[in-house]
Amino acid sequence: MKDKLAEKILLFIAFSAIASLLLITFFIFQQGVPLIFKIGLGNFFSTHWSPTRGHFGILSMIIGSLMVTVGALVVGIPFGLACAIYLAEFSSTMVQKILKPIIELLAGIPSVVYGFIGIVILVPFIRGNFGGPGFSVLASSVILGIMILPTIVSISYDSLLAVPGTYREGSYALGATKWQTVVKLLIPAARSGIVAGIILGMGRAIGETMAVIMIAGNALKIPHSILDSVRTLTSTIALELGYAAGDHRAALFACGSFLFIIIIILNIIAIRITGRKS
Repeated sequence: MKDKLAEKILLFIAFSAIASLLLITFFIFQQGVPLIFKIGLGNFFSTHWSPTRGHFGILSMIIGSLMVTVGALVVGIPFGLACAIYLAEFSSTMVQKILKPIIELLAGIPSVVYGFIGIVILVPFIRGNFGGPGFSVLASSVILGIMILPTIVSISYDSLLAVPGTYREGSYALGATKWQTVVKLLIPAARSGIVAGIILGMGRAIGETMAVIMIAGNALKIPHSILDSVRTLTSTIALELGYAAGDHRAALFACGSFLFIIIIILNIIAIRITGRKS
């Protein structure tokens, strides 16, 4: 009797979570999609964003979001993968017990703290050494690259540990060095998990808001350099939703709908990759 009651309660909670997600999805698309049909795809994907004058082009924000995300991956992937390889294959048990919790702790630091560190340290450094305003694609990429490290490291580390020990033993028996075993055997064998971690990190980067608002510069233009200021889709929603009304508010929900689709696609790709055999 207790087992059946517990099963029904858990089932209800599970369906409640799914229902909540569906309601949020419906609300976002119901508010935003009609405006896209109203102004047309051509206008929606233009570079002219002036809501008070009826212009709702988000192309510059899409490009800004993609540049910041790609920059974060350029920073995060090498460091994250190198850290995962070191922890899984080269470090001692004591080092693993110390470093892994520290890296995972990075995921719990509020994004506003990352943004504050970027303003105090990174922005002045970029301004003084590379020029430009400092609030830029480069600053955002570095901060987001650090923020996605826990995701990439944790999933890549678990994927490397999941490779059967017989793979390593066979490689060593054939005369391969440890580094050759890692590069030519373990990384290809754990490829699906590593790629899934990168994609999930990409989703984290493209959806980040507070840190990007603080250090990106929020300039409504297409950046021509990594030293240019930029505004992302998430920044626009956060900055303007508080006072938006009418079509302006609907346009922000349309931005959210487009971002929602991107995140869903990334998560589907990650799920498919992790479901495949290495």
